[in-house]
Amino acid sequence: MLQRLLFGLIAVASLTLAGCANSPQQLSPQPRLTSQFAAVGQGQQVTVRVVDGRASQSLGTRGGLYPETSAVTVNGSDLLPKLQAQTEAAVRLLGYTPVQGGAGPQLTVTLTDLKYQSPKDSMYVTEATISANFRADVVNGGRHYSGRYAASLDQRFGMAPNQDTNTRLVGDVLSDALTRVFKDATVGQTLGQQ
Repeated sequence: MLQRLLFGLIAVASLTLAGCANSPQQLSPQPRLTSQFAAVGQGQQVTVRVVDGRASQSLGTRGGLYPETSAVTVNGSDLLPKLQAQTEAAVRLLGYTPVQGGAGPQLTVTLTDLKYQSPKDSMYVTEATISANFRADVVNGGRHYSGRYAASLDQRFGMAPNQDTNTRLVGDVLSDALTRVFKDATVGQTLGQQ
C-alpha cells in the first residue's frame, strides 16, 4: 500500500514538473556592464544608437514534453531602452559624451542574435544553452570599424527553471556580451580619432 502511494506521488510530481515546464515565458532581462573601461576620450560627443537586429522576439523553447508551448521571448521594446542606457553608460566610462544625434563620431550597437536552446529529445528541462551576439559599428569621419561580440552560457538545472531564473540567466549573458563590445580597445580608439 505504501509502495503504491509512493509511486503515485512520484507520478503526480513528474506530471506536475512536466506541466510547469510547458508554459511560455516572457522575459524582461536587466543587462548591466560588468567591468570598468579605461577612459580614452576627452568629452567628445558621440552619437549612440542601439538596434534590435534579431529576426524574431523568440529566443527558442525550453524543451520538455511539449516544446511548442514553452517558447521563451524577450520583447525588443522592453529590452532596447535598457541596452541603450547601458551603452550610453559605457560611452561615458570611455570618456565621451553620448548624444542622440550629431555630425561627429557614431556608434551603432546591434543585438544580432539572442537564443535559448534546450535538448530536443528530453521529456524534462534539465539544461539550456543561452547565447547573445552583438555587432558594433563605429564611424568617425572616413574611418570605419566593425566588431562582433558573443557570450554564451551552458546551464544545468535540477528542476525546470522558472521565469525569474531564466530572466537572470539571459540578463547575465547579455551583460557579458555587451561588456565585450567595450573591452575592445579599438572601439574607444576609433571614436576618438580625428
